[in-house]
Amino acid sequence: MKKYAYGVDIGGTSVKIGLFDKDGCVLDKWEIPTNKENGGDSVLPDIAESIQAKMKEKGIDADDVEGVGVGAPGAVDGEGTLVSGAVNIGWGVFNIPKVLGGYLNLPVEAANDANIAAFGEMWQGGGKGYSNLVAVTLGTGVGGGIIVDGKILIGANGAGGEIGHIHIEDNETENCNCKNKGCLEQYTSATGIVRLAKRRLAKDDKPTVLREGTLSAKSVFDAVKEGDEVAVEIAEQFGEYLGKGLAAVAGTVNPEIFVIGGGVSKAGEVLLKYIEPAFRKYAFVACKDTKFALATLGNDAGIYGAAGLILNK
Repeated sequence: MKKYAYGVDIGGTSVKIGLFDKDGCVLDKWEIPTNKENGGDSVLPDIAESIQAKMKEKGIDADDVEGVGVGAPGAVDGEGTLVSGAVNIGWGVFNIPKVLGGYLNLPVEAANDANIAAFGEMWQGGGKGYSNLVAVTLGTGVGGGIIVDGKILIGANGAGGEIGHIHIEDNETENCNCKNKGCLEQYTSATGIVRLAKRRLAKDDKPTVLREGTLSAKSVFDAVKEGDEVAVEIAEQFGEYLGKGLAAVAGTVNPEIFVIGGGVSKAGEVLLKYIEPAFRKYAFVACKDTKFALATLGNDAGIYGAAGLILNK
């Protein structure tokens, strides 16, 4: 029986790699820089070299490795092909398993990084025990991963789970990064919360600690915890947007649970206090009892999910 698998999470700055046993326990994890020179040509060779060096260090034979799972930033189809490239690395369209597998002589599976993180949370994180879930990543943007009957929902061209670009506000005048206007990401990401805060602060002169120091998603929710009235108003607006967006998602895929992760989720349980009431207000009756939980794997969700692609085949 094969004993090991590797999980790889490719980011714009670094590549996280984990060595897992067949039971899904991480035995070692490390990072290497993402070399984006020459269109990211050396990223996959660097990953292969790093995995091979770890195998040598641990005395692991290729025959004992089930395979390597990869999470990549970009739309990845069911064959592991980056269908529109990965702009933040410089990659064009190519098949990741074919190229990386050629370097390693090991089986390789690949999927979108947000989908991989969702799979990780289902397998060993905040969604463990559930086979139908939606993972929501609230970071610089808003990412999503949808798991149906234990399988990642990829979509026709790898864009399944792009919940951050659900249209939620008709009156928006600023463009989202995707060039549309009024996307969920514009109000519920870390940068979106700052946008809501700036707009609220500009409305009047009501006293708030948010007028002091640097404005951030963290400072907003820190102020919420202290009972700051303006911060609470901002949190309510954030919750209204996200709850409404997730109600639309629930009416489409009917998950058992939403798992909330990303940097914003470090605020803790207070987030759910503002998301859940809005969700229940807008959700279809059969979806109103959908559970909510915080993600637990943090930055390791990607390597867990990537290894899980291999170990849960």
